[in-house]
Amino acid sequence: MNKKCALRRSICFASLLILAAVFFVLELVSGSTDMSASEVFSALTGSGSSAAHTIVAEIRLPRAIAAALLGGALSVSGFLLQSFFNNPIAGPYVLGISSGAKLTVALAMMFALKNGIMLNSAAMVGAAFAGSLTSMGAILLLSGKVKNMAQLIIAGVMIGYICSAVTELAVTFADDANIVNLHNWSMGSFSGISMDNVKVIAIIVLAASAASFMLSKPMSAYQLGENYAKNMGVDLKLLRLCLILLSSILSACVTAFAGPVSFVGIAVPHIVKNAFGTAKPIVIIPASFIGGAVFCLICDLIARMLFAPIELSISTITAVFGAPIVIAAMLSRREQKRGV
Repeated sequence: MNKKCALRRSICFASLLILAAVFFVLELVSGSTDMSASEVFSALTGSGSSAAHTIVAEIRLPRAIAAALLGGALSVSGFLLQSFFNNPIAGPYVLGISSGAKLTVALAMMFALKNGIMLNSAAMVGAAFAGSLTSMGAILLLSGKVKNMAQLIIAGVMIGYICSAVTELAVTFADDANIVNLHNWSMGSFSGISMDNVKVIAIIVLAASAASFMLSKPMSAYQLGENYAKNMGVDLKLLRLCLILLSSILSACVTAFAGPVSFVGIAVPHIVKNAFGTAKPIVIIPASFIGGAVFCLICDLIARMLFAPIELSISTITAVFGAPIVIAAMLSRREQKRGV
């Protein structure tokens, strides 16, 4: 790697870290009750008022950490899927994986609420993981019969629509109390996440992201073609299994705690690859994680503050910024094929 590339990547990483820090602080100081940075610091250290401590430590801080971690999880999940399918518009939302997780979590929530059962974090993540794997399994079955990648993406979108339709049907026949809870969750939001939830999120997301980073070398070989990867001694079946499981775990964790969040898994890896000028997993995986954190912190801030005190769903904001990037990625891929 020449000095110019090294400098470019160093600048990009530094910029992402600075942006992450800036918007993390803005998440803590902004809200219906504006606070200065010093007031936030006092609230976190316990030297401020009890009301300020409650607002910052129990509401804003867990939300900001969750937005950063889950944004990073979605972005890494999207990059893993893009590498697996060799397609820049593959992602957990587009392929219907998030919708599958949404369906199983909704059914689990309805069952628990109806029977007076409190679902813990493990149950929520487990239900979401089962839905993610089910959707992923359906896509993999179709991939054996559909050779055209565009048709496979369309099939994934259709699977997502089917899961969403079944979810809406289930919600229609749910109890009134269930509908309120399910509606708020199904719109996608980082609100209501506690510090206990954050601890679970951190363990799952950081472990899965670290495992993804450990696969950087075989993924780099896989990007150069299956034959090249085989010659380099890569176990393709094991690699594919790991990519499926890790992407499903990451997207399931997001859906379990924040509901379905759209386009982050496609948009952020695309932005990061263009900014860094490379698609090497050893660079893009950590960059995507930080980029996803920045993207979701910005979108969550907009969702909270744009029409305050009314809060928009996070997917509404991520779609506004993410969808144009997806369109650009599709057009760019089309131009590349024409050039070839």
